[in-house]
Amino acid sequence: MQIVDDIKPVTYLKSKTADVLKYINETHRPIIITQNGEAKAVIQDPKSYQDMKNALAIMKLLSFAEEDIRNENLHSEDDVFDTVEKLLEQ
Repeated sequence: MQIVDDIKPVTYLKSKTADVLKYINETHRPIIITQNGEAKAVIQDPKSYQDMKNALAIMKLLSFAEEDIRNENLHSEDDVFDTVEKLLEQ
């Protein structure tokens, strides 16, 4: 199935809302809603949305880590665990 199959006009959403919700929850594929031929919204099931948010958060953390490595902002394992232990004691 191609993304073209998941593009629907707003009139389709208005007339088949229950079908759209069933489709996105069963397939976990988002649907792109158009208005006057232009993409205006994406409808997605909650689990896929949360998974996407989690993946973006992990990618952001990896980006920060890569930047720290490039800037040689590094700490030994012992230093990290010592800091964590001190924070937990407070």
